[in-house]
Amino acid sequence: MKFWSSLQENRSFWSKWCWKVRKQIVILPFALLFSLSLLTSCNTAPASPLRVAINPWPGYETLYLARSLGHYENTPIELIDFPSAAEEMRAYRNGNVEAMASTLDQALTLATTQSDVRIVTIMDFSEGGDVILAKPEILNLKALKGKRVGVEANALGAYTISRALELADLTPNDIEVVPLGLSEHERAFKDGEIDAVVTFGAARTRISETGAKQIFDSSQIPGEIVDTLVVRQSVLETQSEASQALVKGHFEAREYLKKHPQESAERVAPRTQITPEQFLESFEGLRSPDIQENQTLLGGENPLLLKTARRLVAIMMDNDLLSKPVDPANLLDDRLVKAL
Repeated sequence: MKFWSSLQENRSFWSKWCWKVRKQIVILPFALLFSLSLLTSCNTAPASPLRVAINPWPGYETLYLARSLGHYENTPIELIDFPSAAEEMRAYRNGNVEAMASTLDQALTLATTQSDVRIVTIMDFSEGGDVILAKPEILNLKALKGKRVGVEANALGAYTISRALELADLTPNDIEVVPLGLSEHERAFKDGEIDAVVTFGAARTRISETGAKQIFDSSQIPGEIVDTLVVRQSVLETQSEASQALVKGHFEAREYLKKHPQESAERVAPRTQITPEQFLESFEGLRSPDIQENQTLLGGENPLLLKTARRLVAIMMDNDLLSKPVDPANLLDDRLVKAL
């Protein structure tokens, strides 16, 4: 009896022990899986943002409008303000941004040292948006001879003043060039430090209100000042979704601006410290091509922008604005606009 009693007790003990072991064997894999998933989620870094450099130009405000409308909410896109195109280009060269909104001449300038420059969208054509404003007594371009002219120290500033003077049979040697950042244009003009200034956007609006006379605008050199969106070639592969969202947002904001100009201006104008009315005025002289036009400008066997870009390269080489020739065909990339 003792034997059977002992056997019963042992049987009960072993039965309980086996049940505990079986429970642990069943639970252990799930615990391991949970721990691994928790560890993975803790160690997974958030996606790096697509950093986009932007300088003060009305045609680039569609990117900020897109952000205001929520088009970039679920996409890692970071819009970064730069006070001038020169600083924006420096950030691109130093690898501090992956994309930038810039003029075509600036993209060409960058391409002389940066092989990864790709133009993925044409933001706008300046057809009167870039101007030369002068004191009221300076009646025309010829009257600039011997005068002090404020010019941004970048490719666009040099290009614009060179082309304007060329129309008057003058050269930069015929004037006194005063290098000025965009933020200094209004103050320098009001304080009498300069007689004229190459300017645009909100600065143009405010200086015009002082009684300045407009003696040149970019409609006199049609098709030569083109604003683009540049993305690094490698980023088009590694951050393709964010790149696509960036471009799509621009076109959606462009349509919204056309249909709801006042509301769009009220959303974005405070950022640039001007009134909504001044914001809308700053768009005068700009033409923003739609998706279909962008596809023909950047794609196909003979992209429409190619002729303009090659002419621009020749003009820049003639005026010593490029250190070496650039083939624009290597820069144009239509994959993002073609996907829309």
